Amino acid sequence: MADPTRMLAVVPDPPSPELARTLDLAGYSWKAVGSIGAAGEAEPDGGWAGVVIDATESVENAWSFLRTIRKHHSDPIPALVLVAGTQLDELEHRDDMFDDFCLTPFHPAELEARLRHLLTSETDVVQADLVEYGDLTLNLETYQASIGGRPLDMTYMEYELLKFLTQNPGKVFTREILLSRVWGYEYYGGARTVDVHIRRLRAKLGEEHAGLIQTVRSVGYRFGQSRWDG
Repeated sequence: MADPTRMLAVVPDPPSPELARTLDLAGYSWKAVGSIGAAGEAEPDGGWAGVVIDATESVENAWSFLRTIRKHHSDPIPALVLVAGTQLDELEHRDDMFDDFCLTPFHPAELEARLRHLLTSETDVVQADLVEYGDLTLNLETYQASIGGRPLDMTYMEYELLKFLTQNPGKVFTREILLSRVWGYEYYGGARTVDVHIRRLRAKLGEEHAGLIQTVRSVGYRFGQSRWDG
């Protein structure tokens, strides 16, 4: 899952609509930067989690950016490069400047998969059994959840639904998709089953946090915030 607390640097500024939409729907936090200076000024306190750089517009600018950012960081920042099929020759002899690449036009699912692999670190592995979003924490080993330190008493399916939503912050799901992805089959109760579980989850999250699960009119439900809200 994307970690909303880790920020990606995305080059150029602005990125293509396809790239921005893919990162948003996958739940990544990101900041577009147009130069190495802008990347330095915008770098979060914890550092960039990674860099996604679209080299299709200017491959020379892309290599210059990657060369400089790697030179200025003792711990290399994971970097993924987007290149056109006609630019594959540019990758030769530059293995030290990037970690992975993806051909454009890219398939959103492929880019998401490559980013998940790229951003997996030893720290992620240690914390992989916890799903966290703000005050909400789900322990995947013990099937326990808490919010603001308060334990949540949930049924198995309520927990599975909340886990799925929390692992996909910012994404909108129809009731049919939630049934398929959480229940795993065409449940007898149909879409109303989802509504009932959502209502129970909101009640258990409490008035202060019930808004974490939002109803998207005529579509379905979304957990957390989408960058597109801003």
